[in-house]
Amino acid sequence: MLTYSDMITLLLIFFIVMYTISSINATKFVQIASSLSKTFTRTDYVIGQYTGKSVVPGNLENKSNLGKVQQQLNAFIKENNLQGMVTSYIDERGLVISLQDTLLFDLGSADVHPNEKDVLMKIGSMLKDLPNHIRVEGFTDNLPIHNSKFDSNWELSVIRATNVVKILVNEVGIEPQRISAVGYGEYRPVVPNDSEEHRRLNRRVDIVIMNTEYNKWEPKSQ
Repeated sequence: MLTYSDMITLLLIFFIVMYTISSINATKFVQIASSLSKTFTRTDYVIGQYTGKSVVPGNLENKSNLGKVQQQLNAFIKENNLQGMVTSYIDERGLVISLQDTLLFDLGSADVHPNEKDVLMKIGSMLKDLPNHIRVEGFTDNLPIHNSKFDSNWELSVIRATNVVKILVNEVGIEPQRISAVGYGEYRPVVPNDSEEHRRLNRRVDIVIMNTEYNKWEPKSQ
């Protein structure tokens, strides 16, 4: 009976609110939104008005900054005819800039092409002043590798990501405490490794500009 009573009370409140806002004006809307915000213990924002934190992962200012960087990046890709070689998208982690391995590396090599280093540096300059942490992720296809430098695709992917990090830190000036290198080898393909075209898509380096909400999970320097 207590649960039923609570449900009826909530329904009554809901219909009162709906009736009230049926002849809404701006002042009334803000008052109702503020009351609902306080009711649900979120006192740092008002519905319809951004004043600080957001109810969705990340905050609006951070998403806006990443959106601006993506626009700048897309213009750079178009101006330099890099379509298909550099792509970008925003997901729950943040802004992902994906570079095909053929743009930066020879097959089976982790040395960045000297002629393409400028592309990487220009992309890095767009990220330099952001407060976000950056993770550089290396990926390969599933063709086994074993040569004098690398015993596995894991090693190749890690060294490729590390070499990109070195350029972003040493030549672009991104703070080293904000950036890290990760190697996934062949184990995070975007498509099945069932054709040369698909294997080419899987060989990539992703630069992930993390949402600022993830900053708190990063290890702190002493």
